[in-house]
Amino acid sequence: MLSRLGALLQQAVETREPSVDLLEAFTEHWKGITGYYLEATDESIPARQTDIPWRLKQMLDILVYEEKQCPAGEAGPCLEYLLQHKVLETLSTLGKAEYPPGMRQQVLLFFSQVLGQVQHPLLHYLNVHRPVQKLLQLSGDRLGCGTEKEEVQFAAVLCAKIKQDPALLAYILEGKSVLSGSRAQELPASPVEEGAEEHPPGTAAAAGCPAAEASPPRRDSNLVTSLVGLCKSKKSRVALKARENLLLLVGLAQEAAAAWLVRSSALCQLLTEHLCDLYSAVPACTDPADVLALERVSWRSQGDAAGDGVFPGKESLAAFFSWLDYLDELVMGAHPVVADAITEAVEDKFFQGILRPQLLQMSELAVLSATAMLTGTVRQIRAPPLLHRLVLFLLGPDRHPETPGDTPHPLRTQLIDRCDHLSDEISLASLRLFEELLQKPHEHVAHSLVLRNLEARGYLQRGPPVPDERGPLEPDPDEDGLDLEEDPYFTDGFPDAGFGTAKKSPPGSALSGKGQVSEVVSSFLCLVPEEAKTSSCMEEGGYDTYVHDALGMVQACRASAAPWGWPSAPQPLDACHPEATFYEGHFLRVLFDRMTRILDQPYSLNLQVTSVLSRLAAFPHPHLHEYLLDPYLNLAPGCRSLFSVLVRVIGDLMQRLQRVPHFRAKLLLVRRQLMGLVPGEQVDHTLLFKGVVVLEEFCKELAAIALVKGPPEGPP
Repeated sequence: MLSRLGALLQQAVETREPSVDLLEAFTEHWKGITGYYLEATDESIPARQTDIPWRLKQMLDILVYEEKQCPAGEAGPCLEYLLQHKVLETLSTLGKAEYPPGMRQQVLLFFSQVLGQVQHPLLHYLNVHRPVQKLLQLSGDRLGCGTEKEEVQFAAVLCAKIKQDPALLAYILEGKSVLSGSRAQELPASPVEEGAEEHPPGTAAAAGCPAAEASPPRRDSNLVTSLVGLCKSKKSRVALKARENLLLLVGLAQEAAAAWLVRSSALCQLLTEHLCDLYSAVPACTDPADVLALERVSWRSQGDAAGDGVFPGKESLAAFFSWLDYLDELVMGAHPVVADAITEAVEDKFFQGILRPQLLQMSELAVLSATAMLTGTVRQIRAPPLLHRLVLFLLGPDRHPETPGDTPHPLRTQLIDRCDHLSDEISLASLRLFEELLQKPHEHVAHSLVLRNLEARGYLQRGPPVPDERGPLEPDPDEDGLDLEEDPYFTDGFPDAGFGTAKKSPPGSALSGKGQVSEVVSSFLCLVPEEAKTSSCMEEGGYDTYVHDALGMVQACRASAAPWGWPSAPQPLDACHPEATFYEGHFLRVLFDRMTRILDQPYSLNLQVTSVLSRLAAFPHPHLHEYLLDPYLNLAPGCRSLFSVLVRVIGDLMQRLQRVPHFRAKLLLVRRQLMGLVPGEQVDHTLLFKGVVVLEEFCKELAAIALVKGPPEGPP
């Protein structure tokens, strides 16, 4: 019985004519709001303590209910009233005045709810997008400093609407049509907004409310500026939501809208200016080692990087790298037109405007700091367009073989020279920079630094080996009569490259199929004499650990190089025509020179040099593979390879160890000190012994890389 009575009542309600009652209720609530400004006497009462929020909620509910009752696509009487009587225009004026206190918050909330819940298209109406623009101009205003939550919600609704219909972007930014370039329509075809110039009853005389200007919004104050400003909010949730919605905005699929976004807003300028400001805010006293030790920062986890292990400047560092990571993701997710514009702005303002002058200055402390920040920047960037600009900025576009003394790109030359700087700290920082660069998935890095000089395989002897016309070397009386060319270790299996006649050199390249990979591995493993080896005396993971590490590095290099179209076999010698005497290139020359001094350099520097060379050896290009990992190359006169450099280092080592009393015991002690097994007491010739340890480890790494990579395919 009760259910039947309820159904009858519901039917009675539904059969009533709702339009008149709804419109009357809607206008009554609106008049109640405007009437408040005529009757209110206490200007300090917050808006939330008045009936304004309740009346706005009732107006919203009426609009939503009315739309459900109307045929699809038709505007009901209440919506027509809202448009015709400029309700939103008036509300934006009241919000700008921030009267009563907190009114802006209520207006933003109402706008967000109306635009989000009413399905009828609204933003193309002048009496909607003009007050929307006016509200966006208020973003960041001192009076509205407590409205960030509502501002970002308002912006999010607008971004969602623009995502659905990119043509709306023009109405929000400047009131012009993207596709036609004409002004957006002032009035719709229906008479909804006719006669709407006058204010609703009572609002013209509202006491204490300064009138807002009806002029179009300034170009420098719109949805973009509002979002970028909110991205900088100290409230992490607000900043995160703003960044997510800016990502949505730059990813517009329509090219015309993307072009309009770039052309008609200060998007690129605002993004890069903030990046430069954050970079400049990093304290000059920040330790470069702390910069390099900072883990990669994610913009989505704001504040996490400034947690444990706090050091001076860490918060500023985290803020800079977080914003850089965000720009990186913006470029990855943006329309190509927007992505290109952002990367161009970053290169112009940040790379060229800030990084370049700092990298080229002479102060060692400034160089250390700038190099560390650059290394962190390289580590952070992943977006292909941004990475491409960064690589060309650092290395230049040249791809032809280098010639000694050629410096077409001064910054590249300076950075490579610093890998062999008088300051060990600068050398170490510079080597770390290049190791980071070599890990980036960009073909030009390896090509610019190394491969451009190996294309013609000019390091190989053409024709039969040239006999050594120098005759036998005169023994040095200070060398205790040790003659390396009479030592069977140095004449068994090494190339004829000025080190004596090789007894086991096969007539070609072992890695090209004419020798076994096992022979190559043995050549590296046996390079350091037994009396200078210490790893077998320590309880370590053994050679399997090196193979495991090499496998991971080789697989990573193969994955990066897969799209680059590198050949699987060396270029045939008859197709190679070197234009001049072989030059290994600036980068390899510096690395090889560093390797020749491995017995006299700090331990950390040696580790970094060998780490960079190991990374190069792991790349899958056959020429690089041949040049760095083939012990059996017939080198052209005057040329050196990595293996030949190692041979000379071993020769120097054996001569020097002969002059050090009890070198074996001291070497083992230093090895234990490096492993932390014994206290670090002073030992004579510490640099020498640490160099021997690094040398042994490096030869194992190269052997493991050669084993994992195996022989390249095809003829030599």
